Amino acid sequence: MRLGLPGFPAMPTTARRLEGFTESVIRGMTRLANQHGALNLSQGFPDFDPPEALLAALERATRGPHHQYAVTWGAPRFRQALAAKVNRCTGLALDPDQHFVVTCGSTEAMMAAMMTACDPGDKVIVFSPFYENYAADAILSGAEPIFVPLRAPDFTYDPEELARAFAQKPKAIIVCNPSNPCGKVFTRAELMEIVGLAERHDAFVITDEPYEHIVYAPHAHVHVAALPGAFERTITCNSLSKTYSITGWRLGYVQAAPHIIQRARKVHDFLTVGAAAPLQEAAVAGLELPASYYAEMAAGYARKRALFSGLLAKTGLKYTEPQGAYYSLLDISPLGFRTDTEAAEWMVKEVGLAGVPGSSFFREPEHRYIRFHFAKKEETLLAAGEKLACLARGR
Repeated sequence: MRLGLPGFPAMPTTARRLEGFTESVIRGMTRLANQHGALNLSQGFPDFDPPEALLAALERATRGPHHQYAVTWGAPRFRQALAAKVNRCTGLALDPDQHFVVTCGSTEAMMAAMMTACDPGDKVIVFSPFYENYAADAILSGAEPIFVPLRAPDFTYDPEELARAFAQKPKAIIVCNPSNPCGKVFTRAELMEIVGLAERHDAFVITDEPYEHIVYAPHAHVHVAALPGAFERTITCNSLSKTYSITGWRLGYVQAAPHIIQRARKVHDFLTVGAAAPLQEAAVAGLELPASYYAEMAAGYARKRALFSGLLAKTGLKYTEPQGAYYSLLDISPLGFRTDTEAAEWMVKEVGLAGVPGSSFFREPEHRYIRFHFAKKEETLLAAGEKLACLARGR
């Protein structure tokens, strides 16, 4: 169909595939928060600086010879530091020249992984709730998502439902671990089951792991690619954004077997050419930080989780306490709003606090939740707690 105004020639229409998803609800809530001067706990970026080592390295990089294109799939020094860090953390023996492509954040990494794995018409399993990009990635790749629910409060899946999803012969399954938005950390047994089903049905396992170092005891992050028999069919997507508090640097990567990386590099080359060269140079300082950095960071987030959970408890409303990542879901159904979107917009305008309507993460009709993140300074979280306190009194 071609549209036009009376008296003017008809104009071409845009692609129909864009009708299958909306603009980002998360980033839309950030814009609404900015418009109303609300405290923003919607979009998951910290309000504290990266480690000093990265800031110093960034200053040096801006004065060095790093202002032109780096190698398309990643500056050599960055890939070498990345491979060393991943090998230390996983026990793998990855080659910086064979197993990686550096991307503009894990958002591009996921898009590159989907376009590498899937042809138009292929099916992809997605756990629900899911990070909103996954559905868009599938649609833009021409793939059809098969949704498998993770059920509150602990967000476990039904093995029979998962088996039925695999029986539909998907090309891949997406596993976000730890999960955004629900904070689920998949157990080793669950991941082994997923890998076994993927092997049986000849599917890829695409993992998204930007919160790998933000996990709360007794839970532990398991790197899927390091599981027995998993490496050749696993495409790992990851990011430096959350680990080093550099969400604006947009540095991520795809990690996989060489024959997959060769294909992913072609996709990446024509999507973005390459990630920012000065930022790759500066980020080496983060990748070279000692193991104590990750332990201290995890302990810091555990304190933030405890503080924020205490503030949510004072509302008298039910909430989820994540096993990993830094998001909590607040059950606002007792407040009497027709939808979570209505509740979230009311909170921005009347309470001065921004979260994300939970329905944007669920395939099934779910309107109970607002997602908040707690990657903030203590004083910011306490200020949020003062605003949340009004919920104890109702609307």
